[in-house]
Amino acid sequence: MSDKLVIAVDAMGGDFGPRVTIPASLQALKQHAKLNVILIGDTAQIEPLLASQPVNLTERISLVHCDKTIAMDEKPSRAIRHGRQSSMAVALSKVADGSAQACVSAGNTGALMALGRLVLRTLPGIDRPAIITAIPTVKNHCYALDLGANVDCSAEQLLQFAVMGSVMVQSIGKSDYPTVGLLNVGSEDVKGNEQVRLATSLIADHGQLNYIGFIEGDDLFSGKADVVVCDGFVGNIALKSSEGLARMISDKVQRSFRQSWYRKILALLAAPVLKDLAVQLDPSRRNGASLLGLNGVVIKSHGGADQDCFAYAIEQAVIEAHWNVPKRISESLAAQLH
Repeated sequence: MSDKLVIAVDAMGGDFGPRVTIPASLQALKQHAKLNVILIGDTAQIEPLLASQPVNLTERISLVHCDKTIAMDEKPSRAIRHGRQSSMAVALSKVADGSAQACVSAGNTGALMALGRLVLRTLPGIDRPAIITAIPTVKNHCYALDLGANVDCSAEQLLQFAVMGSVMVQSIGKSDYPTVGLLNVGSEDVKGNEQVRLATSLIADHGQLNYIGFIEGDDLFSGKADVVVCDGFVGNIALKSSEGLARMISDKVQRSFRQSWYRKILALLAAPVLKDLAVQLDPSRRNGASLLGLNGVVIKSHGGADQDCFAYAIEQAVIEAHWNVPKRISESLAAQLH
C-alpha cells in the first residue's frame, strides 16, 4: 500500500458487534502500516476495547459515536426510513463524502444494499448493484455474481454483472483477460429461461468480454470460468450449498479418521494434506463480499464472522480501495455498455 488509505468500519454490525469488529480492525492495522480506520458505533462499548492498545495503532483510529443500529432481520424498506442515523448508514456516508475509501459492515445485507444505493448511488449504466465473492475451484478460485442482492434479473442486468465482474477481476490482478461463464441448467443454447437465453446473446455480442458461454453447476468449481454470472436467487443457493458441502465433507472426514486406531494413525500421516484442504475450503478465508456497482467500495462480511473472518473482509476492502475498483468499472462501463 503506497498511500494513506482510510476504511470506515460499521463497528456495531453483525452478531457480535465490537467484540469482533474492533479486534479485527486492530489486526488489519498491524498488517498495513498506512491504513487508517474510522470506527462508527457506541463509543462506550468501543473505547474499553482500545484502552490497552499501543499508540502506533490507536493514533490511526478515529471514533464516530453512533448508538443506533439496524437489526439483522429488519426489512430494507424500514432501514431506509428509520436507519439513516445508524452506524451502517454513517459508515456509508464516510465513503460518500470522501472521508473514507471503503466501508465494511457485517450488518443486515438487505439494509446495506438499500442504504448503499441511497447514500452512494449506482454507477452510470448500472441498474442494480450485485454481490460478488470468491468461490474455491480445483485451480484456485473464481468470482461469482450476483449472490443474493437481486433475485430476479433481466438479460441486460446479467450483461452488466458480466462487465462488472470481469473488470473487478482484471483490476485486482487476478487475470488480464478473465473468462466469463453464464450459469445455466445446461450448456446447450436451448436450455434455460428466457432471460438467460437472451443474456447469452447479449454477452456474446458484447465483443470485449472473454465469454465462454453457458456453464453448469458442476463447472462452478472446475475453474472453467474466472467469472460466473447468475441472478441472485440462483447464486445465493449455489453459494450456501457449496459452503454446506464443504462443512459436511470436513465433518465426515474427521469422523472417519476417528473410527479406529489404524485410521487415527493415517490421520496423523495425512494431517498436512488435510490442513491444506481445510484452508482451501474454509469459507471464512473468502469472507468479504463486494457490492459491485456502487459509487464506492462496500464490503459485506458474514453476520456471524469471527475476528479472523472480519479481518479478511477488511483486507478485501483494502485491496479494492487500493485499486479503486469502482472507478475502473465506471471507466470500462463508459466504453463497453454504450
